[in-house]
This record gives sequence, structure tokens and C-alpha cells, in this order.
Amino acid sequence: MSQMDLAAGNMAGRVSQGRGPTVSVEAMQFLRPIKVGDEVTLYATLRKVGRTSICVHVDAWARPWYSDKAQKVTDADFVFVALDVNGIPRPVFESS
Repeated sequence: MSQMDLAAGNMAGRVSQGRGPTVSVEAMQFLRPIKVGDEVTLYATLRKVGRTSICVHVDAWARPWYSDKAQKVTDADFVFVALDVNGIPRPVFESS
């Protein structure tokens, strides 16, 4: 989950051109386990941009080290709020 948050946060930061904390994560259900040694691949997609918020959807896939086949393990929507230098919410398309 922390890797998914980092992937979503990177996209949100690029979109807002600044900092912004995670304010919520949609309920996450793991479809199958991720085992030690599995390669995990994350795909982040911009879902929605509000006035001060950004929603990023992340899909997580895992591939066992001995296999060529990856399987989806979970997905979730992460919501971030763009902040100014004083930590106050700001419009997404206003520079920080």
C-alpha cells in the first residue's frame, strides 16, 4: 500500500506542481497475496482533478520471480489536496 501511495503521490505532485498530502484512500481489498520476491508493478491513472484535490487510481500487479505471468493483486483511488507553502489548501493549477 505504501508503494501505491508513493506512485499516486508522484502523479499528484506533477499535476499540481507542488506538495500535497494523501487525504483518503478508497477501500482496498487484496485479491491475492504478494509473496516475498514477487515483482510488483504499479499503474497510476489520473482519475479526477478538482479545485484543490486530485484523485489518482492505482492498479497493483504482482509477478512471481519464476513466472512470466503477472496477476492483479489490488487497486484503489488515492485523493490528495494541493497545499501552498504555508500548508493551506490551494487551487491545483496555481503554483506553490
